[in-house]
Amino acid sequence: MISNTKEDSSDNDPANINKFADVGLRTLMAFVGIAILSSGTTLLREGNVGLDPFTAMNTGLAAKINTGLGNAQLMVNLIIFILILILDRKKIGIGTILNMTLVGYEIQWLSSAYKMILPNSINIFTTVANLIVGLLLFTLGSSLYMGANLGVAPYDAIAPIASIRLHIKYRSARITQDVLFMATAFFIGGAVGFATIIVAFFTGPLITYWDTHVSEKVKQGITNFSSTPSLSTAGKQLASVGKSSYYTVRRAYELTEQTQRQLSNYSNQELNDRIERTRNRSKQLGQVYENTQKQLRLLQGEADKRRNN
Repeated sequence: MISNTKEDSSDNDPANINKFADVGLRTLMAFVGIAILSSGTTLLREGNVGLDPFTAMNTGLAAKINTGLGNAQLMVNLIIFILILILDRKKIGIGTILNMTLVGYEIQWLSSAYKMILPNSINIFTTVANLIVGLLLFTLGSSLYMGANLGVAPYDAIAPIASIRLHIKYRSARITQDVLFMATAFFIGGAVGFATIIVAFFTGPLITYWDTHVSEKVKQGITNFSSTPSLSTAGKQLASVGKSSYYTVRRAYELTEQTQRQLSNYSNQELNDRIERTRNRSKQLGQVYENTQKQLRLLQGEADKRRNN
């Protein structure tokens, strides 16, 4: 048993990983994540519920200078990219280039396709569906492209750099950044709406959920395959990810179904007690999440300081 453990450990040793396979598959992971992110943003845009602060600003800019979203977003990304290149080029990678060059054009193309497939389809049901599905896809795509660890979008690199340079908390830097871009979007006629506020302040837990249940498993599968690249290994990793995803969805469904069955049997007092307990538990989990995020930012800050030294 001990020898098997050592063997498995050595297989995943960085020295034994096929770099070409590893980088190639992580690039594919980032590419797929960006495509999913763009699909989610398209649904938010076509549902008229607002966009993330950065894309919302770029839609307003595109209208002002009479160009497409792809061109406007690429132009703004290039300006930020040059600043990032000067301030902290370590944040730049293949994922950075993919994100800055693809997202705007993908949203533009997918929006045209959406209007062709579903012309004049805006009503309360499609709006709600676009909001929910759009947010799920946006956060899943964000999780995948960032989880590939191949660099972040120029916009996403601003807050970490500002946090280190200005000696402020990452959360404060990010909120300030999002609010400034949101305000700019509003004043130049960008697509600001309900979803803009949600994306700016409340998508963290959803991205964390996707990190745990999808992105980390995909990344581990890539590492395992890159250690012993073969069709057999690829099949095993795909089966593992598929099985894990199936159980995640099934478990969520079972918990929902169980809760629905229990709700019908509660008295009014029992229902109120359950609501209060659930609310308290939610607050506790929120505090745990905040503390974990603070620890993560401190660790990342210390790691960045050491790299800069």
